[in-house]
Amino acid sequence: QVQLVESGGGLVQPGGSLRLSCAASGNIFRINIMRWYRQAPGKQRELVATITPGGNTNIADSVKGRFTISRDNAKNTVYLQVSSLKPEDTAVYYCNVDVIGDPKGRLTNYWGQGTQVTVSS
Repeated sequence: QVQLVESGGGLVQPGGSLRLSCAASGNIFRINIMRWYRQAPGKQRELVATITPGGNTNIADSVKGRFTISRDNAKNTVYLQVSSLKPEDTAVYYCNVDVIGDPKGRLTNYWGQGTQVTVSS
């Protein structure tokens, strides 16, 4: 089993920044793709950013230029730097990770518990 612990959310004024973190622990042989999603009240969960083990990233058009995803493979941690925040960025942000639990390569997908980001003056 794998646990994902998220941190870094909070209340921030428009134009502000936060750094979200998601640390994975447990039965981990290797971590494959890591992702951040968000879900605003009354809306569907949307994919915000992905990063491969080699560091290739993909950012949603709605946040491109303002959000950056990165990872520390030694720490099994993924980060989301969110900047120039707008009220419409208010949401619960979730990390989502593909974990390979053994040398045979069996992959399991895990979700974090979510961290609230509220953008308001």
